Amino acid sequence: MSLSRYKFLFTKGLMLVTVLVFTSGVLAAEKKWYAFNEGLALAEKQNKSIMVDFYADWCHWCKVMDKNTFQDKVIAKKLADRFISIKLDAEDAGAKVQYEQKSYTNVQLTQAFGITGFPSLAFLDAKGKIITVLPGYVPPEEFINVLNYIDGKCWEQNVSFEDYLKNKDCGKKS
Repeated sequence: MSLSRYKFLFTKGLMLVTVLVFTSGVLAAEKKWYAFNEGLALAEKQNKSIMVDFYADWCHWCKVMDKNTFQDKVIAKKLADRFISIKLDAEDAGAKVQYEQKSYTNVQLTQAFGITGFPSLAFLDAKGKIITVLPGYVPPEEFINVLNYIDGKCWEQNVSFEDYLKNKDCGKKS
């Protein structure tokens, strides 16, 4: 085999290794979407807050939220590291979930959470208690503040989201 053939194979091999290393790093930072009951159980086990994405297949803004907000690198990392993310098809009347010792279809659970439009995000604590519901599309540059507020447990300290935005701190009230 000639020297140029070795160089060619070495270069191709190096490129392949680089792609594999880069890809594995990217995939490791991706968040996983869980089914409702699987996510609730995992959140309690890992003591993580929960984000439930109530969506509908026909919903344009749900798709924009998936593409622009959830795929943003900073948002994806925060969700993967600090939250259990659940996707729930709000119009699936055949799917059954358990919540607070009751059985619901996805449609019934959506109604129980008071959701009337899509997308809507429900944030729950690690025990599954509702913290808040956030209706509508939220761009990533605003959504990171919501995640930081929930992750910092500012709501437990009775710090309003408005006060959090002023100070970027859960410990101070203005």
